[in-house]
Amino acid sequence: MKMKKYTANTMVEAMKKVRTDFGDDAVILSSTVVKTKGFLGLFQKKMVEVVAGFDEPTVKHVPSAVHHVTEHVSEKTASLPDMDLNKEMKEMKRLLKQMQQSSRLDHYPDDLKPLLAHLESQELDRSLIAQIGNEIFARMKTEKRDFSIIEQIEMTEAILREEFGKLSFGGTTFTKKYVNVLGPTGVGKTTTIAKIAARALLERKKKIGFITTDTYRIAAIEQLRTYANLLQAPVEVAYNANDFQSAIEKLEDRDLLFIDTAGRNYKEEKFVRDLQSLVDFSLEMELYLVLSVTSKEEDMKAIINQFNTLPIQRFIFTKVDETGSIGPIFNLMKEYQMGVAYYTDGQEVPEDLVEATLDSLISLLMEGVPHA
Repeated sequence: MKMKKYTANTMVEAMKKVRTDFGDDAVILSSTVVKTKGFLGLFQKKMVEVVAGFDEPTVKHVPSAVHHVTEHVSEKTASLPDMDLNKEMKEMKRLLKQMQQSSRLDHYPDDLKPLLAHLESQELDRSLIAQIGNEIFARMKTEKRDFSIIEQIEMTEAILREEFGKLSFGGTTFTKKYVNVLGPTGVGKTTTIAKIAARALLERKKKIGFITTDTYRIAAIEQLRTYANLLQAPVEVAYNANDFQSAIEKLEDRDLLFIDTAGRNYKEEKFVRDLQSLVDFSLEMELYLVLSVTSKEEDMKAIINQFNTLPIQRFIFTKVDETGSIGPIFNLMKEYQMGVAYYTDGQEVPEDLVEATLDSLISLLMEGVPHA
């Protein structure tokens, strides 16, 4: 196995370097975050150190049919120890994936296939990939020439801008007093709220306060109190609707109030109803839905569908640094016709928060496109 160590600002950058050297078959052997000193332990910088490896493929050619691959493996597995069997099974899966991809891209010219294969690896919806492939291929035929990879990337970016250009992007507008952040458990809502609040305090000089309705977990309240103390901001806990109204009155002098709701399994309608009975959604507020990019796309859709009665304005996507697949962000934007306010690429407050633009998301999607 060949091994190499990489250092980068983010995991996304590190993965890009790994793919450049080893391709998509690289194995991440270890990853370490090296932090620099920060103010009060809060404002920290970090670098990512990744050790990657690559096994030279043992199969020299791709069989012409799926059953040939199956036979190739089954003939050898009967007498192999478990470790070798697992290796052969992984090889079979890789070959099957390669053939499936090849069959979907066969009608496109070879010069266009690397770009489309990259979009597939990003888990972009197949209809979008077909739209991109068909438009570029049609222009190739019209102009009777091949396009360089740079031209293909530029055309892809133009197609995506046309497709998503009418959606709303960007973070808090500071025109409404209440900022409400919803989302299921484990997506990092509290940290995300702290990041947005810190930006409002440090960059906009706003007087901020917090209301938490997450009374299910003591640790969640304490986490928010820790952030609030560091930002020298008050925090109120609301156990019911009366508490929520009381908290609003106590924090009336604040420019911005950030509402941290409980993280629950919002695929269940009951928890959404509980939330609606607690928080006054008739207030003038900016309402965001936080989702983790590491979640399954179908699970994210189930959660979005449960919130369809609430006036959610934009998505916030977390853990972008923990995945190599950005396509689901675009898939959800297309299906629900909703833009993105922020995305997060780490745990540091407030550094690892990016105010989303369409161009920044497109850049993430196109990172690592193989160049000739």
